[in-house]
Amino acid sequence: LSITAQENNRRFSVELRPGASMATVKLGDAKLKPGMGIEGTLQYNFWNSASVYAGWGWNKFASDESFAGSNIDFEETGYVMGLRYAYQLPQSPLGLFVRAGAIYNHIEAEDGGDIIADSGHGWGWQTEAGVDISLGKGWMLRPGLKYQSFNRDLTVGTATRNVDLNYLSLGVGVARSF
Repeated sequence: LSITAQENNRRFSVELRPGASMATVKLGDAKLKPGMGIEGTLQYNFWNSASVYAGWGWNKFASDESFAGSNIDFEETGYVMGLRYAYQLPQSPLGLFVRAGAIYNHIEAEDGGDIIADSGHGWGWQTEAGVDISLGKGWMLRPGLKYQSFNRDLTVGTATRNVDLNYLSLGVGVARSF
């Protein structure tokens, strides 16, 4: 966190991070279009600039053609948790951060809003790097680049596919420490 937050003994923060996502591999045989998502987290600063975080995230990708049919949307939702380390640049409102953690998510295939398949929850991982920009009075702006990796079996009808949902997400979080 920023020096201001540490001086005020602000141990907790909440963050809301919308972002644009780009798949790095096909989902089964589906070429995914650029997507979007949002993540909300609660963070606890337990030592100097080291923190733990936990929250919930959602990402949506569309595809023209896939093993599940034409014009199918794939949504990934679930939980995030991990460790975060921040380094405050001397005499600056800017800092750098990295975070790494686990996800416990699932993938839904949707046709016109109707769920046609659900992978069930499973474990994956994420890592992120970015910049902390102190806006004063406990407010922070946090642009960052995240990589997320998730693998599950997805059954549509009688066909089961092992699918990887790996993507980069460029987002800007707004955080408030208290």
